[in-house]
Amino acid sequence: MDRETVIRVARSAHLELTEEEIELYRRDLEEILDYFRVLDDAPSSDDLLVNPVEVTDVLRSDEPHMEIPADTLLEDVNTYERYVRGPRVQ
Repeated sequence: MDRETVIRVARSAHLELTEEEIELYRRDLEEILDYFRVLDDAPSSDDLLVNPVEVTDVLRSDEPHMEIPADTLLEDVNTYERYVRGPRVQ
């Protein structure tokens, strides 16, 4: 990565870098980009559609039911005509 790109990125991030930091980040970013270039050389697996984990439908059927009676749940709650009341929003 060139020095001008590092300066532009630093400016976009509102960073003021010293000359030493510019050189340090230039080398670090170049090294990171080199790691990604290795992936460009990796063989493509477009023809291999293998998934190591079997994909299955794990959702349950949605059947509503009440495990606790509503009156029990509403005993200690501030309600008005069985509607839960919250604080006023100003």
